[in-house]
Amino acid sequence: MSANVSAAESDTKIYTFLQADEFEYRAGDNGEDKFNWKVQGWIGGDYQKLWLKTEGENATPGHLEDAEVQLLYSRLANDFFDIQAGIRYDFQPRQQRGFAVLGLHGLAPYYVELDAAAFLSNQGEVSARLEAEYELLLTQRLVLQPSFEMNIAVQGVSERGVGSGINDIELGLRLGYEVRREFAPYVGINWERKLGETADLARDKGEDKEALSLVAGVRFWF
Repeated sequence: MSANVSAAESDTKIYTFLQADEFEYRAGDNGEDKFNWKVQGWIGGDYQKLWLKTEGENATPGHLEDAEVQLLYSRLANDFFDIQAGIRYDFQPRQQRGFAVLGLHGLAPYYVELDAAAFLSNQGEVSARLEAEYELLLTQRLVLQPSFEMNIAVQGVSERGVGSGINDIELGLRLGYEVRREFAPYVGINWERKLGETADLARDKGEDKEALSLVAGVRFWF
């Protein structure tokens, strides 16, 4: 009884957190340079939180290619994972969509940060995304961060350039220098590859199905 009361009291304390995991300029080997961001934050206690996530890319000199925002309710499931549910809205590409979201966020074995989510659009389209990243401390200030992302769709949506099956994968490797624990400029490389029907749709539109980029940016949190 006392343990339950203690847990409830602990969750009445409100905390906030904001992190820019990617805030970077990408120089592509195909001559296309972009600015990418991936930012997330939350407000809440140890057991329940309200999350805001946004990510996207802006092709220089200034046209927005992809942008999305998610608003999620998160509840602690066990010592390592939260269950998240909420909504997502895609502002770009032009075929805009709203989605219901159900996901899992937390630490997998070996301290791999994992973010997995399933999406159901307002048009009945089902898709999913898996993201994973790991921080390897090389020195007290140098941090190497490999990352992985994969997107999957059940139905193809040609007007959005999405085929059924595995749409794409993305691999990144970034080396950061922590000026402070909360602020780290970084450089690295990022590789993206469209797959299957999505690659076919990109080829039909005259788009590259593969891109390798040099990246430079800053990671910060508070």
